[in-house]
Amino acid sequence: MQMPLDAQVDIPDDALLVLYANGDQSAARILTLRLTPKVFGHAFRMLGDRAEAEDVTQDALIRLWKIAPEWRQGEAKVTTWLYRVVANLCTDRLRKVRGVDIDSIPEPEDDSTGPAETLQDKARVDALQAALNELPERQRQAVVLRHIEGLGNPEISEIMDIGVEAVESLTARGKRALTKALAGRRAELGYSDD
Repeated sequence: MQMPLDAQVDIPDDALLVLYANGDQSAARILTLRLTPKVFGHAFRMLGDRAEAEDVTQDALIRLWKIAPEWRQGEAKVTTWLYRVVANLCTDRLRKVRGVDIDSIPEPEDDSTGPAETLQDKARVDALQAALNELPERQRQAVVLRHIEGLGNPEISEIMDIGVEAVESLTARGKRALTKALAGRRAELGYSDD
């Protein structure tokens, strides 16, 4: 028996995955709606390419549906497992294609802001993405997971399969490199020094 869609909104991810494995298609819809923005956002920040990020998102979610029958509740968080899959898929793609021109990467359009704000936002996103692309792969991954995705160091250490101290070190080095790369661009990017 399938549960109504609105009744599943408060169900944890792992429980929804088990419900899906037991034939509840509405659980898959809820989980897809819940996880897709996170997965896509992480993939886009890692790759800097919307089409590639969409492909990674699709691949990662397909892998999630395939492992659903074997999922054991309580052993790992669905998001931790999924972020790790996304990170691995992005790493594979980055190793295949080096030297992506940041100017050739289209930014997603946001119709809710005016043209000036859109241009300013695009300049900021472009500057951040360019600076992120200059970081070594592991530093980029740690910085994105910590400061853009908002994950804690213990969860990042699980995703990256390294110790918490290594996460802290990667994150600190990545932040210093980003600060150095963006230091002279505050006024250009519309930030005041007040």
